[in-house]
Amino acid sequence: MSSMWGERIKLSIFGESHAEGIGVVLDGLPAGEKIDWDEVLAQMARRAPGQDPSATSRVEKDLPKVLCGMVDGVLTGAPLSAVISNTSQHSRDYEALRFRPRPGHADYSAYLRYQGYNDIRGGGHFSGRLTAPLVFAGAVCRQILKRRGIEIGGHVLSVGSVREEPFKEVSLNSETLEKLSGQYFPVLSPEKREEMKTAIENARLALDSLGGVVECGVTGLPGGVGSPMFDGVENLLASMVFAVPAVKGLEFGAGFQAAGMTGSENNDAFYYDENGQVKTRTNHAGGILGGITTGMPLIFRAAVKPTPSIARKQETVNLKTGKNEELSITGRHDPCIVPRAVPAIEAAAAVAVTELLAQSGKL
Repeated sequence: MSSMWGERIKLSIFGESHAEGIGVVLDGLPAGEKIDWDEVLAQMARRAPGQDPSATSRVEKDLPKVLCGMVDGVLTGAPLSAVISNTSQHSRDYEALRFRPRPGHADYSAYLRYQGYNDIRGGGHFSGRLTAPLVFAGAVCRQILKRRGIEIGGHVLSVGSVREEPFKEVSLNSETLEKLSGQYFPVLSPEKREEMKTAIENARLALDSLGGVVECGVTGLPGGVGSPMFDGVENLLASMVFAVPAVKGLEFGAGFQAAGMTGSENNDAFYYDENGQVKTRTNHAGGILGGITTGMPLIFRAAVKPTPSIARKQETVNLKTGKNEELSITGRHDPCIVPRAVPAIEAAAAVAVTELLAQSGKL
């Protein structure tokens, strides 16, 4: 099971949804960096469950306990390790799923890969619960990045068929991202948030769930960071963002829309601004060309699938009896994971950008 990532900034996430705890080890961070603990807890709270009807009713405080790598709020340069206790497990809810895999979940593929020895409780190591230590790692990294003028933030671009306006690709600023990165269920338009919440509640009442799209932006990232081919900015970000459970698609800049454009429409024209800096009139590239940053805002979107654990009856199989069966899932599950996925995707971006800077000698 691969739960380790990174070349210069090494990340390891451990634990399972219903184990005693979950945690993270983050190695390669610069010594002497002051970490604001209140800011860390604020990010943890954005991801934490039980905040409104759009999320699971499971309540976890998600208070990380630092074991090493930080003294008096300052990074020592040694590996930073933190654990988060699991305190609200209802493991009995999962006994019926041991041999009856949930459609759309990793139950069946994990059964095949680990011969049935994987922890089924709460989804085990495949659970969205594992994004809590990722958010901790991201909360630390984003403070390091902010001191270097780099801001990261995201918003719920869509839930089901309800969609708000995307980021302004050229003029996206750090103030907008900073504001969004402090919110639970972050949106650019509060009216759209209410429409999204209504759609989520309607899905919940129908014993169903909804997916959506998270749009994330990075400002202040200097041009010239990254490498072509296998070590490109897109490659690195994708490898981290796809670690967030339920992410099924990823696009940068114009993304799939670029396939329907002509070259003259898609190309971002260069010009010198009033300060003599090279800018582009548009930003269809999403701030990346040839796997290397251009200095324009880095913008990407992640497609998040509907929560697979739903109460509506579905078809499945019984791996023990070899028969077809119906399954209606009980327990505590998010009718829509998208709002809580935003801080996790931001955190993934923060860790990946920190790795990019380290690789480029700019950390």
